[in-house]
Parts: sequence; structure tokens; C-alpha cells
Amino acid sequence: MDHRDGALDMGIPKPSIEELLRHSQDHRCDGQEDCVTISAVAELPTRYGPFQVVSFHGSSGEIDHAALVRGDVRGKENVPVRLHSECLTGEAFGSLRCDCRDQLELSLRELDRRDFGVLLYLRQEGRGIGFENKIRAYQLQDAGLDTVEANEALGFQADERDYRVAAHMLRSLEIGSIVLMSNNPAKIRDLRSHGIHVAGRIPLAIPPNVFDARYLETKRIKGGHLLPPVELDLLDEQVDGLHCRDVSDTPPS
Repeated sequence: MDHRDGALDMGIPKPSIEELLRHSQDHRCDGQEDCVTISAVAELPTRYGPFQVVSFHGSSGEIDHAALVRGDVRGKENVPVRLHSECLTGEAFGSLRCDCRDQLELSLRELDRRDFGVLLYLRQEGRGIGFENKIRAYQLQDAGLDTVEANEALGFQADERDYRVAAHMLRSLEIGSIVLMSNNPAKIRDLRSHGIHVAGRIPLAIPPNVFDARYLETKRIKGGHLLPPVELDLLDEQVDGLHCRDVSDTPPS
């Protein structure tokens, strides 16, 4: 559905801006770690459909997070939810090294098909290592390491994210239970460990390309993501195009 012609249906049920802002006052952080409160809400017509955009302000001065809310989710059960981590290279620059932009767009299109749902946009660039270190990891991947090996070579875990903030965002929206849009079982385990009732999962199937084939295969094998195996000829084509060299030739700066 193309929503760019201005003929948006904004009549879907949703909490008013005033309700959400009043509601946030009942969820003050009071010094809690990794706590967020709703600081602003506005209507956001998008090319994927009508949403409300919600800004969540961190308790310790950390970077703000965001949510796109479709319909009225307060008190609802089995709410479709996507936890999406920021990816500047993929979403703004159109990088083909990852499937982040494809997953973001597919999630928003899927939410537009439903009466209600939420996308949490978490400011966790590079699986929590930040933009600079993400590009350093890319350097190491250019030299032959996979995405997990590159993170570990820089002194990080394979994935530095946790979802305590996401859990608090969901509680702030008074969501009863969720159905997570993800291929990553670790997200389900993490949310459940923070008290979120995850009732099910919606897969996000993104076909691989020659530039992200090894990345997706690494996510499947080392990250436990629920993905189909990447075809060997696609992996071979990617390796042939890398001009790999010894990793010691390109130490991180």
C-alpha cells in the first residue's frame, strides 16, 4: 500500500497524545537504572502508513529512543512488536552489508496491515558498540573476519545489546503481552528475563544478497538466528569479491 499520495487513513483507534503524556507521568524513573519516560508524542504519517511517534527520554542522560505506535496498544494482549536497533549505514546510506533496512521496512509494512502494533527503535548502533567501532569492525571484516570475530577482536562481545530499556518502554505503553517480530531467539529470552510476556514470534524473511550473505550465515550459525542456510554459490561469490588479506595488515586504529 502506497501512502505517499496524502490519502492517509488517520482514523485508526489510538491513545491521544494527551493520554500518553499523562500516562508517562505515572512511570517516572526515580533514579532507576535503564529507565525511560515518554517525553513527546506526535502523529507521523509515513510511506508505510499512519503511526504515532513517541520519544522516550533516558534517566541517566543517555540518547533518546523512539517508538512507532500503530493503533491503541494500551492494555492489549499479543501486540505485534518489532525491536529494531539503529543502523545508520543500512537505513540512511542504503548499505547492502546487512539486512537492517530491509527488516525495518518489512516490519513497518507488516504493522500497517494490522489494527495495532509497535516498533521500538533502539539507539544501539552496531549491536551496541557504536558507529565508530562498527566501522572498525567493517575494516576487520574486509580483511576476512566474520561479524562475530570482528567484534571480539575489538574487545567486545558478539552482541553488546540488552533490552532492559525496551522492556521498560513496553511497560510504559501498558502492553499486556507481545508477539515479537524477529528471527533472534536471544531477544525473546532477554525480554522474558525482564518480565515481558512474549506469547509468540513473527519471522522476518529477508532474501540474502551477495554483500550480506556471509553476515546472515554468521547470524544463523554463531548467533542462533532462525534463518534458512545461505546458498553456497552466494557465499562463494561474496568471498571472491572481498580481495581478502591477512587481518594483521589492517589493525584497528
